[in-house]
This record gives sequence, C-alpha cells and structure tokens, in this order.
Amino acid sequence: MSFMAKKEATTKNFILRVDGETMSAIEAWAADEFRSTNGQIQWILMEALRKSGRLKKPKS
Repeated sequence: MSFMAKKEATTKNFILRVDGETMSAIEAWAADEFRSTNGQIQWILMEALRKSGRLKKPKS
C-alpha cells in the first residue's frame, strides 16, 4: 500500500487559489508524470516537506 493510500482516511479538502501560469505548468508536469493535477500537487507538497525535514519519517 502506498503512503498516500494509507493517509487517505485522514485527507482534508481545502480550496487552493493558483494563478493561471502556475496552474498550466503544474498540469503539464502532471501529464508528463502520468499523474492527475491533484496528485501532482500532493507529490510536490510531500517532496517539499520531506526535503525540508518537516515530514515525520514513517515507522519501520
């Protein structure tokens, strides 16, 4: 089971406003990675959190 699937039960929805140019870039990136736009945004956020050390490490 993937990390995102495990967290699905605790997923929270919110509105995100993004300018058109940024959204177009995210949509193109998502298409290149075979992800949905939402999935790409989640991936970007998770990577940023991981790289900054702000994401708790999963228990082994």
